[in-house]
Amino acid sequence: MSETLKPDICVIGAGSGGLTVAAAAAAFGVSVVLVEKGKMGGDCLNYGCVPSKALIAAAKQAQSIRDAHKFGVTAGDPQVNFRRVNDHVRRVIEAIAPNDSVERFTSLGVKVIEEAGAFSDAKTVVAGNYEIKARRFVVATGSSPFVPPIPGLDDVDYLTNETIFDETRKPGHLVIIGGGPIGMELAQAHQRLGSKVTVLEGLKALGKDDPELTAIALEHIRADGVVVHEGTKVVGLEKHGKSGIRAIIETANGKSEVDGTHLLVATGRSANVDGLGLEKAKIEFDRRGIKVSDKMRTSNKRVYAIGDVTGGLQFTHVAGYQAGLVLRAILFRLPARAKNQIIPWSTYTDPEIAHVGMDESTAKQKFRDIRVLRWPYSENDRARAERKTTGMIKLVTRKNGKIEGVSIVGHNAGEMINMWALALSKNMKVGDIAGYVSPYPTATEIGKRAATSYYTPSTRKPMVRRLIGFLRMFG
Repeated sequence: MSETLKPDICVIGAGSGGLTVAAAAAAFGVSVVLVEKGKMGGDCLNYGCVPSKALIAAAKQAQSIRDAHKFGVTAGDPQVNFRRVNDHVRRVIEAIAPNDSVERFTSLGVKVIEEAGAFSDAKTVVAGNYEIKARRFVVATGSSPFVPPIPGLDDVDYLTNETIFDETRKPGHLVIIGGGPIGMELAQAHQRLGSKVTVLEGLKALGKDDPELTAIALEHIRADGVVVHEGTKVVGLEKHGKSGIRAIIETANGKSEVDGTHLLVATGRSANVDGLGLEKAKIEFDRRGIKVSDKMRTSNKRVYAIGDVTGGLQFTHVAGYQAGLVLRAILFRLPARAKNQIIPWSTYTDPEIAHVGMDESTAKQKFRDIRVLRWPYSENDRARAERKTTGMIKLVTRKNGKIEGVSIVGHNAGEMINMWALALSKNMKVGDIAGYVSPYPTATEIGKRAATSYYTPSTRKPMVRRLIGFLRMFG
């Protein structure tokens, strides 16, 4: 016998977006049912952001030991115990997990159902022995690793981001298919932890970011020892030796082979739409994900969708942002539209790459006249003191000084992009940045110097110099 529940909101998926909706709605005293068939916390906590950044942090420590001699400190070669690195990753996940646990959400008043949920009609979701008839539904089922149909892939052992963090023994030679953010982050981390790493990318590595900045990052990653093959198609995979793999690749120079001990497939993400009964709920979707309006509403007026399942920007903070929009609409009936132009993102290679707003090419297409302002890390005193001089900031502005986009490559770029995301959300101009006081010495001065350089041409204008000369006559 099934039990019928009639909450105000039913959330399907306990990743970052779904948990945000559930926790906030419950805080306002709204009845919420949360349906999750897998692990609480979703991909970010268990397979994505948290474990990858923990692994990257361990790799940075190893690299710091290698670089210590630059500061007059001799530490020798780092000794990496990969099992203990894995323990560190697990401990980080375990420390965060209670915030996302069933127990915590139950204590908040949320009804948690640990089953797969699917629509049986436009107004009902079935999960286990429960039939849920909510006033509003929020689909936040996230995404999963996309595994391409490469000949021979089914015949070899391979890893994805959902399984690589289970490895307790250091890969001898990790071959990675895919040179996007996930592939490049894990490539550099494993190289620094003592593995040999080869990346096979069909187009351009880190191809979604500004090529001027990615060239700087890729040069540094290659200097660490990562072998990156761009314009390389993997046409076949087969077993090699007792437990290794062989990738048969095709480039402009013909076919060749790459042998490794482990294979990681990092070729993007697929929206989790299968098994949700979306057709029965009359919710439009395609292979990219659920189709939503800028209010995150689906073709079924009772149902919203947020996060990776929509096929849009696939970042944890985007899911949280969209959760806030949906809460405003459901709880307060306030108009709320997504503004993707204010969404920042970061790639946590070393150096990091961060971006918000338009890139240079997009701005040139949209506006008749733009100005691009650059400033290098090498001209910053804090960067010099810490020997973190690789990188630059790039501001894309209108002729009137309005900031349209910012890209940064360099140490802590992911932290530095925060103030620029605020600047774009508030429609600031370079004058606003040039006018604030930055403590010395800090890396944020790099952005301030770039903004101040907007006014450099004015110092050379004859009219301005004549005005200064005239004013000097008055004492």
